[in-house]
Amino acid sequence: MKTATVANAKSHLSALLAEVEGGQGIVITRRGKPVARLIPEPRSGGFDWADLRNWVSAPPTSGLTVAEMREQDLL
Repeated sequence: MKTATVANAKSHLSALLAEVEGGQGIVITRRGKPVARLIPEPRSGGFDWADLRNWVSAPPTSGLTVAEMREQDLL
């Protein structure tokens, strides 16, 4: 893992972040001792619109209508 001093990180933060975005982890040191790590954020899978469409179009599982749920204080 690459290291950078606090002063270097302060001066070159944009460049260090570009390296982190590329998958490189960076340890920030102060007086030769590690104090922090810059690591890439895990990539999100994004939103799956197909899952939403399937959920919306799926039939109700309880078998109750909204009116029946209201009568039973389920809503």
